Amino acid sequence: MKFDVSFLQPKLEQMPAYAAAAEALGFDGFWAAETNSDPFLNLALAAEHSRRMTLGTAIAVAFPRSPAILAYTAWDLQRYARGRFVLGLGPQVKAHNVLRFGVKWEKPVKKMRETIEAIRAFWHCWQTGAPLDYAGEFFKLALMTPFFNPGPIDYPPPPIYIAAVNEQMLRLAGSHCEGVHIHALHTARYLREVALPEIGEGLARAGRTRAEFAVNTSVFVIPTDDPAEARAAEAHVRQQLSFYMSTPAYKSVLALHGWEGVADELGQLARGGQWDEMGRLISDEILDTFAVTGRWAELPGLIRARYGDLLDRVGYYLPFEPGANDAGWAASIAGFREEETTD
Repeated sequence: MKFDVSFLQPKLEQMPAYAAAAEALGFDGFWAAETNSDPFLNLALAAEHSRRMTLGTAIAVAFPRSPAILAYTAWDLQRYARGRFVLGLGPQVKAHNVLRFGVKWEKPVKKMRETIEAIRAFWHCWQTGAPLDYAGEFFKLALMTPFFNPGPIDYPPPPIYIAAVNEQMLRLAGSHCEGVHIHALHTARYLREVALPEIGEGLARAGRTRAEFAVNTSVFVIPTDDPAEARAAEAHVRQQLSFYMSTPAYKSVLALHGWEGVADELGQLARGGQWDEMGRLISDEILDTFAVTGRWAELPGLIRARYGDLLDRVGYYLPFEPGANDAGWAASIAGFREEETTD
């Protein structure tokens, strides 16, 4: 199991120091989210200031960008990062596509499939010299002149991961991608009973095996080495869980455990702007189901005990800042290294 670090709200000016510090500590991967800045720009700086770590978007919002833009950007980053880049895409939800990005929301699973296929059509054209030729419902591509062709690179095309929650998108991940980004709002039971069977169906359709596919996620953790920090972390996790659980797109995860009523209550509070009241609805049982609690050095073993072989890559849903808790991060990195050598 690879141990990665993720940035939910990365800033360009931080990336050189953060990437160098993360690599020096020994993280396996470095993921940038698309929340309040562009993840590709952040990863370009991370690539410049690292040599070993996998670098990827987790995730970039797919539909506001054309397949051509995504293909060019990923091609540049794969070349610049010397083969370490992973293109992670997600659909986001309807409201954000329509009201924040100003794009239509239409057949998201089919559009994501065509986006992936169209991106790969560009890459095939550039790498092999074959004509650009793709025709789908949403995209028709047939023009690539030498002036606009970046040409081949010395590395394989970037792997593509997609974010997936529902069954259709999970099957698409299995049939069309090298990996999946599972949202932090998940449980081991959800992975075992919902996500992996659907991914497996997609893999079977494509004639591939589980060994050819990566399952990546972030896990809510509450480090307990320092009691005051543990209390603050617990309060933060309860609040963050309540925020995600108020989103209808994730209700199916709670329904699996019989907590759909909690999702409804949280949705009502969110619609009323009562954000500070939401954390109190996260019971200890819910907290223990979605989060892992223990000392920094214990967390890797606890995560392995909970997830077993369900995951290939994991990170903590916890802010990383160079110089803050370096000893804790190092203890967890050492724990994952130890787990890896005993497999």
